[in-house]
Amino acid sequence: MNEFKDNHPAAFQSAQEAISWIVGRMEKLGIKPGLQRMQMLMEKLGHPERRLKFIHVAGTNGKGSTCAYLTSVLRACGYDVGTFTSPYLEKYTNRIQVNGEDIPDADLLRLVNDMKPVIDEIAETELGAPSMFEISTALAIMYFGKVAYPDYVVWETGLGGRLDSTNIVNPVVTVITNVGHDHMDILGDTIEKVAAEKAGIIKAGVPIITAAQPHEGWSVIEQTAKAKKATLYSLGDQFNYANVTSQLDLQTFDFTGPFRPIPGVPISLNGEHQLKNAAVAVMTLEVLRQYYACIVDDEDLYKGLKETRWPGRLEMISNEPRVLLDGAHNPEGAATLAAALQTVYSYRKLNLMMGMLSTKNHTGYLRHILPLVDTLIITEPDFHKKGDAEMLAELARELLHDMNRQVNIVVERDWKRALEILTSRTEQDDLAVVSGTLYLISDVRSWITYQTDSEKGW
Repeated sequence: MNEFKDNHPAAFQSAQEAISWIVGRMEKLGIKPGLQRMQMLMEKLGHPERRLKFIHVAGTNGKGSTCAYLTSVLRACGYDVGTFTSPYLEKYTNRIQVNGEDIPDADLLRLVNDMKPVIDEIAETELGAPSMFEISTALAIMYFGKVAYPDYVVWETGLGGRLDSTNIVNPVVTVITNVGHDHMDILGDTIEKVAAEKAGIIKAGVPIITAAQPHEGWSVIEQTAKAKKATLYSLGDQFNYANVTSQLDLQTFDFTGPFRPIPGVPISLNGEHQLKNAAVAVMTLEVLRQYYACIVDDEDLYKGLKETRWPGRLEMISNEPRVLLDGAHNPEGAATLAAALQTVYSYRKLNLMMGMLSTKNHTGYLRHILPLVDTLIITEPDFHKKGDAEMLAELARELLHDMNRQVNIVVERDWKRALEILTSRTEQDDLAVVSGTLYLISDVRSWITYQTDSEKGW
């Protein structure tokens, strides 16, 4: 366990000190796509990733919900489950969990102190210093592979797939929820290029499940799967779902797949898109059941799906006034949110507060949202890549002019003041929505729930 500690004094005295060192690298080093540093890290750490069964999940939207479904069902089946997700909503340690419990501070401190000399060593090579996300990924692998030993690890990609640091693992099954317009400044300027990056997590002979549709770069996923001799299970072809009932906080669907039909599957998460995410999770579990002798009884499957919660996605965080949080931050996410606002929720007036990063496609987002809102409050997330509120407001005004719509627009850069404006304008029959980057959702959620600032981050 402590291969390095005997030769090196502890670099950090507390978990908070270690976390600050990791997180501080984000602004200094940013995102560094590529796997060479991760390969060297794993080699020097003794390849702990080879001891674990990973379910690797990529996709533009729905990754987090799909990971939540998989984790919940596997836990209901009696398995110990590790999860690695990003971004985190409240605390850095949220991103590394076993059975819903964050990595303990003592383990985090010990592991980071173990890894620090290796990280410093790699920083001296021509590959350069490992990034925040690479160190976080390695920390998760060390915790799962050398301390906690979960039966399965639900493993969410950070960005894209092919060059993402999570792609260092060889999973038992691979999932690509969908492909859409996100991070195109890094992943490529067409859906096909984005799809190729996501498809980079497909491994030789490892089954792949996807809900990507033909217009979403599905053919790129299909071609990659064929080339890698990976069996492809695609929504609409090998498996499908049909909505049976839909009401607030309870939906049911019938699942049909290549191995068996599963009728009346219940979920508590809202929105049509959650049926699709749950169907992807069910197909993934069916593959685990069929090929890896994973024991998934129907009773546990239903229980796990119904009990799945996913904070910050169509989450009613307050009832007086009603405040709904949703981390929609790209055109596809906005379309999903708009559909839910038109079918799931009732309201007299809709007041929406939004804050974005500067790197996103805001025009597509606003086209879906503007037709529905009565008041639009534009703010800025507390993050270094925040989108300028006044520029966003100007874009909204232009689009509203084209739509021939009148909407009350308020610009308030301070998100806490913006939240006060939002709640003060929302009466009993109205609905307030906070949407946009998860950095904003994280702050608002912590503030409403605990009256504290979050540690949010990528």
